Amino acid sequence: MRTEPSPGNLPAREHLPAGNAGTPVLDVVIPVYNEEKDLQPCVLRLHEHLARTFPYAFRITIADNASTDTTPLVAARLEAEIPEVRAFRLEQKGRGRALRTVWSASDAPVLAYMDVDLSTDLNALLPLVAPLISGHSDLAIGSRLARSSRVVRGAKREFISRTYNLILRGSLQARFSDAQCGFKAIRRDVAQVLLPLVEDTGWFFDTEMLVLAERAGLRIHEVPVDWVDDPDSTVHIVKTATDDLKGVWRVGRALATGSLALDRLARPFGDDPRDREISGVPKGLARQLVGFCVVGALSTLFYLLLYSGFRTFSESQVANALALLVSAVANTAANRRLTFGVRGRSGAVKHQAQGLVVFGIGLALTSGSLAALNAATADPAHSTELAVLIAANLAATVLRFLLFRAWVFPDRRDESPSTVVASHTPAVPVGPASPVYATAPQSPYSTTSDPYGPTSAPYGTTHSPHDHQTWGDATMQLQPVRPNDHDPRDAR
Repeated sequence: MRTEPSPGNLPAREHLPAGNAGTPVLDVVIPVYNEEKDLQPCVLRLHEHLARTFPYAFRITIADNASTDTTPLVAARLEAEIPEVRAFRLEQKGRGRALRTVWSASDAPVLAYMDVDLSTDLNALLPLVAPLISGHSDLAIGSRLARSSRVVRGAKREFISRTYNLILRGSLQARFSDAQCGFKAIRRDVAQVLLPLVEDTGWFFDTEMLVLAERAGLRIHEVPVDWVDDPDSTVHIVKTATDDLKGVWRVGRALATGSLALDRLARPFGDDPRDREISGVPKGLARQLVGFCVVGALSTLFYLLLYSGFRTFSESQVANALALLVSAVANTAANRRLTFGVRGRSGAVKHQAQGLVVFGIGLALTSGSLAALNAATADPAHSTELAVLIAANLAATVLRFLLFRAWVFPDRRDESPSTVVASHTPAVPVGPASPVYATAPQSPYSTTSDPYGPTSAPYGTTHSPHDHQTWGDATMQLQPVRPNDHDPRDAR
């Protein structure tokens, strides 16, 4: 996973205030590969819709990732004819690569993308970006699986889509409903911190970005969309599905080992109401109880399976000790990561050692129960042994939670309080002559070491970091554009 330097922690979300109408508020990226037939109708239709319905200035960016047909020529012609259209060319394929490169270099405070086939009804575009402009959410996605969505597509794609999202829910604990709908938006300040953590450059880019954002506690807004399947889609379903499953495994492993610096995406105190001090409510107790119960139930099942296996070749006491030892190590690791939110390898050995002490207490309880059972009955039935062990484990579970919470994984936030300083990446001032892109500062994709990042600002000149205009509130000054108002620089 990526570990490049990040611009810093996110500031509190705020509404984008009205201001200069010449600065684009929204940058809609259309990633394309060999779309010479569909590109022009798509751009014209999207431009007409935005000019008619969107109340702020906007930009449409065509991100051509290594097309081999006449797509670059079509994109260049559209850029020359329509002031709000920009064309950008990458020499390597990959939708994720195209989005990351253009988003990293854009100066618009709200970034979005949609597929060139415009399968999604454009009436959902304003509801998609409105929560980002208002400061309510960090990311927004269109969902074809929401109850109020109206979708027309074949049974094969419907099955694949729902199966994939079930896999995400089961393996990565994702709570968003539709990871692959080509209709998403993100605030620029969030993108600057989140994109360096995203490794995938293809179709899994969306899923990885959403999973990391959700795990970091960012708010993802879902918009039900009307969606009509494109029968001429060039997506290779088998290869895409295989790559997605590989991505799920990679991200799941990184999350399990704590190798992702998700604390970079933390917001300052008070932005999340769950961070506020409320008298009479212990910090995280309800969540920890739920997590501990789930882990405990799975650990008990794992323990019983191990005990049954070990019992086939050893006596009950030996089988119990071996099964409890193995399940205790797994239980401590699972509670460390899932229940108490401890990431990384720091202190892992100490925690396992303390967990073994807790294991010893559980061993004493269960072994004592078995000893009492054997003393009472010369040859107890296997089902009786299991029932006694379940009762003993329930008693040990209560004590285990108390010891974990108070001794193994204590909450030390009150002992060493830290102040979160909201740092923010400044924005490059855009001159009044024309809305141009500027190189995103501190972006790992602006150096020659990145094979798919631009070496300089793709649409403008490179600015010194000292020339940047600070975004004090993570926004830029914007002014709503009414239908009868015209920018004197705008030819339309």
